[in-house]
Amino acid sequence: MRKYFGTDGVRGEVGGPLMNPQFALRLGYAAGRVLVQDNEGKARPSVLIGKDTRISGYMLEAALEAGFAAAGVDVLLAGPVPTPAVGYLTRTWRLSAGVVISASHNAYHDNGIKFFSGDGVKLPDSVELKIERELDKPIDCVSSDQLGRARRIEDAAGRYIEFCKSTFGSDLDLDGLTLVVDAANGAAYHIAPHVFRELGATVHAIGVSPNGFNINEGVGALYPDQLISAVRERKADFGIALDGDADRIQLVDSEGRLYNGDELLYAVVKERLMRRPVSGVVGTLMTNLGLEQALAALDIPFERTQVGDRYVLERLKARGWQLGGEGSGHLLCLDCHSTGDGIVAALQVLAALRRYDSSMADWIEDLTMYPQVMINVPIAADLDWQSHLPLQQAQTEVQAQLGEHGRVLIRASGTEPKLRLMVEARDESLARVCAQKLADSLN
Repeated sequence: MRKYFGTDGVRGEVGGPLMNPQFALRLGYAAGRVLVQDNEGKARPSVLIGKDTRISGYMLEAALEAGFAAAGVDVLLAGPVPTPAVGYLTRTWRLSAGVVISASHNAYHDNGIKFFSGDGVKLPDSVELKIERELDKPIDCVSSDQLGRARRIEDAAGRYIEFCKSTFGSDLDLDGLTLVVDAANGAAYHIAPHVFRELGATVHAIGVSPNGFNINEGVGALYPDQLISAVRERKADFGIALDGDADRIQLVDSEGRLYNGDELLYAVVKERLMRRPVSGVVGTLMTNLGLEQALAALDIPFERTQVGDRYVLERLKARGWQLGGEGSGHLLCLDCHSTGDGIVAALQVLAALRRYDSSMADWIEDLTMYPQVMINVPIAADLDWQSHLPLQQAQTEVQAQLGEHGRVLIRASGTEPKLRLMVEARDESLARVCAQKLADSLN
C-alpha cells in the first residue's frame, strides 16, 4: 500500500501535509536517492522538472530542486510546459527521470508532483514504493563536490511544439480550418495555439492568460461552455479544450456538439483501421459500453482496467497494443507518444477528418453512446459494502433488467467515504431508475 502516491503522483492542497516546501524537499531527496542507487556505476543522474501555471509551482520547484541537488542529482528546469512535454523531453534527452508539478484539472489551490521514468512513461508502483521507503529516512546531503547542478532550459517549449507537429501526417495540413483553442490558463497556454497555427489553421485562443490563480477556472476541458460559445460566435470548424496540464482533451464541432474521450478514441481507432490492422484497444471501468460494442462490431479486441491513464498504459504495453484512453479525455496513441497527450490526440482526430474529408458526426456515426447515470452515496467508513446483501440483491435485479444492453459499476471513492454507483442503459430514464434502486438499497 502506498502512503503518499495516488493514481497520478502525490497531490493535495497547497499548505497541507503533502504540498508544502518541507515535503517537496524530502520528496526530491528521496527520489534522488533512488535514482543514484539505480544509476550506481553510471553517469550522474539528471532530471527534468516542468510545471503548470499555478502560483505554488515556483515554491515547489525550488524545494524539489534543492532535494535533488542534495542527493547528487543534476536538475534541468523547463518552466511551464504540459505534462506530456516532460515525458517527451525526458525520453529524447536520455535523462534519468522527469518531474511534473501540476494538479491537472484541479483548481489553483491544489498542486501535485508526478514522475516519469527515463522512458517517458509514468513510474510503476514498485518504483513509487521505493521512493516512499526513502521518504521515511532522514535527509542527508552529499559532499560539496558531489552536489547536483541546476540549469534552466530555454527552448523546451519550442522543441515540444515541433514534436507535436511531427505527429500530424506530413501529407496533411490545417489550411482553411478555423479553430478555437482553449488552454485552460494552464501549461499549454504558450504552446497549443502555435502548434495549430503552424500547421495552417486560423486559431482563436482562449484560456491563454494565466495569472497563477485562474488555471481551470471556468475554462478548459472540464468547463467547455465558454469553448462552445466561442465556436458558435467565431463560426469555427472545431473547438479544442485542454485541461491545466494539457494531457486531456474535449472537442467541439461547428454545430456546438461536444465529444468526449470515448468518442475521440473511436475516431482515432477507426482512422488507424482504415490504414492498418488494430490489434486491440484498452479502456477503463468507466469506458462507455457503446464504445466496447462498436469495437466488437469491427472485430477489435477491447479490455478494461481500473480508472487511471497509467493503468491503461500498463495494459497497452503488456498487450503490445497502441491505442487506449478514458472518457475524461486522456487518450494514448503509443504510435505517436509514450504517454497521454491532449494536443497530439487532437491532431490525430483532425488528421482522420482531413484525410477522409469527413465531419466528426459522420465519422463516428456507427458509434452509439449509452447514457451513464452516476449517484454518489455516503457510507460509513467501516461499511463492508462488498458483502452488503441488499446492495448485492439490487445489483443482481438491475443487471437482469438491463440484460446485454446495460451495465452496472459500483466502486468506492478513493478520497472520501462514498460509493459511486454508475448505471449505463440505452434509455436514460431507465438508467436513472436503476441507479436510484441501487442507492435506495444502502439506506
